[in-house]
Amino acid sequence: MNFKNKFLFLFGGLLVICSSAIAQQDAQYTQYMYNTMSINPAYAGSRGQLSITGLYRSQWVGLEGAPKTQTLNIQSPIRNSKLGYGVSIVNDEIGNGVVQETYFDIVLSYTIDVSAEGKLSFGLKGGGNLLNLDFNQLRNFDDEVVSSDNIENRFSPNVGVGIYYHSNKFYAGLSAPNLFETEHFDNSQRDANSTQFLSKDRINFYLITGYVFDLNGNLKFKPALLTKVVGGAPLQVDFSANFMFNEKFTFGAAYRWDAAVSALAGFQISDQFMIGLAYDRETTDLGGTQFNDGSFEVLLRYDLVKSYQKLVSPRFF
Repeated sequence: MNFKNKFLFLFGGLLVICSSAIAQQDAQYTQYMYNTMSINPAYAGSRGQLSITGLYRSQWVGLEGAPKTQTLNIQSPIRNSKLGYGVSIVNDEIGNGVVQETYFDIVLSYTIDVSAEGKLSFGLKGGGNLLNLDFNQLRNFDDEVVSSDNIENRFSPNVGVGIYYHSNKFYAGLSAPNLFETEHFDNSQRDANSTQFLSKDRINFYLITGYVFDLNGNLKFKPALLTKVVGGAPLQVDFSANFMFNEKFTFGAAYRWDAAVSALAGFQISDQFMIGLAYDRETTDLGGTQFNDGSFEVLLRYDLVKSYQKLVSPRFF
């Protein structure tokens, strides 16, 4: 496969994203269980202290112009209240700047006690995204790839909702982080020689759940499930199984149905800092290409723990 075909192979996927027949999906994370506020606003404040999480994902390493995602989440409970708040920034880039979307969101949650250990939270998210699309970079490779005007800092508002239940060992949540189905660009009214592009956000529904088993005094086991439903796109189901050893090391594996297998590892550097790593290998035809070395994620989380001695153990979710 020469360089031109390699580039067009990637942007064949981009054109699918921009097709009116296919739904545009939210950013994808393998370590969503440590980055939960990105998919469920009701999670904000549930950790019980100020928590800051940064995540970097590089998709399909080795494939020119493959997607890259950067995420920053800040969340905290509001003292002496049932409220929590959060701020989220997500930046998606495809094609070395051909497509760039930046999301800015403010999150508010309200939590009630439903049992001695169980808490139920309701979340609301408001914000929007800025879209930049540079068609000129596509024309540099093939004049027939696309003919359209560039898009610069086009703002689209959005809102999201979620519900999240958790106890010391179990959690479950249902959410729709973006409820508005926004059409970002469309040149279908242009002349017949122009390529028609329509990028339309669809509602992504998430169901997450997991349970922590104490295998012995030093080892915990947590199976987890994420299901994502998007109109016009295949069902996504992620199964994961993680172990925590000595409340310091986490390691495990995950399987994304008909898409990828993953390895995960983490280390609690201190009472406040945790680092996580993940590697995905595609099980589709894309995973077998010589230009794709898999996908990588790096996560760093900081918890402002003032009275750590009062906590039984670090949170596993």
